[in-house]
Amino acid sequence: MSKSKTSITSVFKTILWPRRKLLFVGLFLIVISRLASLILPWASKYLMDDVVVNKDVNGLYTVLMWVVAAIVVQAITSFLLTKLLSVEAQKLIAELRVKVQKKVLGLPINFFDNAKSGELVARIMSDVEGVRNLVGTGLVQLVGGTLTAIVSLVLLIRISPSMTAYVLIPVTIFAVVAMKAFGFIRPIFRERGKINAEVTGRLTETLNGIRVIKGFNAEEQEIATFRKGVEKLFLNVKKSLTSTALVTSSATLLLGLASAGIMGMGGYKIIDESMTFGDFLAFTLYLGFMITPLVQMSNIGSQLTEGFAGLDRTEELMNLTDENQLNDRTVTLKNIKGDIKFENVSFSYEDKKEVLHGINIDAPSGSVTALVGSSGSGKTTIAGLVSSFMNPNKGIVSIDGQDISKVTLSSYRANLGVVLQDDFLFEGTIRENILFPRPNATEAQVQAAVKAAYVSEFTDRFDDGLETVIGERGVKLSGGQRQRIAIARAVLADPKILILDEATSNLDTESETMIQRSLSELMKGRTTFVIAHRLSTIRQADQILVVENGSIHERGTHDDLIKLEGRYHQLFTYQARI
Repeated sequence: MSKSKTSITSVFKTILWPRRKLLFVGLFLIVISRLASLILPWASKYLMDDVVVNKDVNGLYTVLMWVVAAIVVQAITSFLLTKLLSVEAQKLIAELRVKVQKKVLGLPINFFDNAKSGELVARIMSDVEGVRNLVGTGLVQLVGGTLTAIVSLVLLIRISPSMTAYVLIPVTIFAVVAMKAFGFIRPIFRERGKINAEVTGRLTETLNGIRVIKGFNAEEQEIATFRKGVEKLFLNVKKSLTSTALVTSSATLLLGLASAGIMGMGGYKIIDESMTFGDFLAFTLYLGFMITPLVQMSNIGSQLTEGFAGLDRTEELMNLTDENQLNDRTVTLKNIKGDIKFENVSFSYEDKKEVLHGINIDAPSGSVTALVGSSGSGKTTIAGLVSSFMNPNKGIVSIDGQDISKVTLSSYRANLGVVLQDDFLFEGTIRENILFPRPNATEAQVQAAVKAAYVSEFTDRFDDGLETVIGERGVKLSGGQRQRIAIARAVLADPKILILDEATSNLDTESETMIQRSLSELMKGRTTFVIAHRLSTIRQADQILVVENGSIHERGTHDDLIKLEGRYHQLFTYQARI
């Protein structure tokens, strides 16, 4: 995956500018808040130099009124800032998560072959969180802090140019140190997101494979792997904390030295009577108002840096080519017949080693094509090409004469039903899993699918029937029960093209007999590709293709291939003896 760096320009165009009205309101509120905060130094000077000296009680009430009013204004603006910007930031995070998830689901199958699901979950959920510092109060506080620092600087110069000049030396050094540190920290945050996703991904795999882990007594091994990942994450955090601590410590040192110098210079000027105590108090408070935003900006800058690092990783995902863009898919299918043809098709995975060589298949509408052969011979790859999960490197796979690689995936897959060898069931009820391809199906349609796949044969024994919760991946069911739910799901989908990949592999003999009857009904009028190890289940197929080493070695009906006494005859007679 190529590294990309999110630019300030792209963030401005895509994130900030569409929310400009809200941000301008936020800026207005922060300006009002900062201006209100500047009342205190002025009031302190007035209190010391005028009210106290002249024993002016009315002046004291006036000062208190202004200070209380300023505090109320600050409280109201702070509340409104949080309500407006923090809520909008969370809304943006939710929108970005949906956008990234949509993008990920649109990526081709081979992307998921090379990515950990847990890592992708971390990237979808965590990487976008940094934008809260861009749209939330972080960016506005950065601007507000800058404004406060500038106004305070002007007021400081008015009180004492010499003391202000002295202060600016450590402040400038601090600004340079902070900028260098943030440039160093951003790649660390990028790496942290990557490590965090890896650790989360491995943890997800561990929890999903808990039965295998316990079965092989491998708990200590997994604990060691997780500990190694967490240690790597800790070292990354330690690195960034060191950089952040450098900024904070340099701020404490430099600004502390500035304060000490101001104390000396101010004390001397008061003794010399070239500065009043009120001026000195106002200068000290204004100095705080100039320095505090700078220290805050170092923290906000760190947050913004983390936000940009997360957006960098999000941008990597968003820039990937989704499967609809891999080819010029412009053809929308309507009224599919279901004629599937392979014309001189070759295919290779990323390692460039060809796994299919010059495959030719003619599967007319409504026909059943069985794929037989050794493990790794290419049967599943052929099924994957029919499913449009990948495209051939050479040759054409067509549907009703149209090149599938040019057809919009939604219009093709709307007519596709798949029952896989290890079919995936979602956490929830049996009914929800059957309804998955057609959530709006009627009760009559659901019951027809349940009956066709003999699901009721075991759900009738459950207290909750179809409402039984099956656990993650259907762990509370047997392999045969899971397979029957998967077949019921395919029945409900009512596809024109059907892929059955070892559809009866998890069934006992009794269940297999029932499923074979339901599959016979399911396959009627549908173009079906069956991958089967149990050759007894495909005797009625219209054509059987024997695939070996990526090529079709034999083709014909069951009777034709038995008479040929080739590879199929060898496999069939071997199974018949078992």
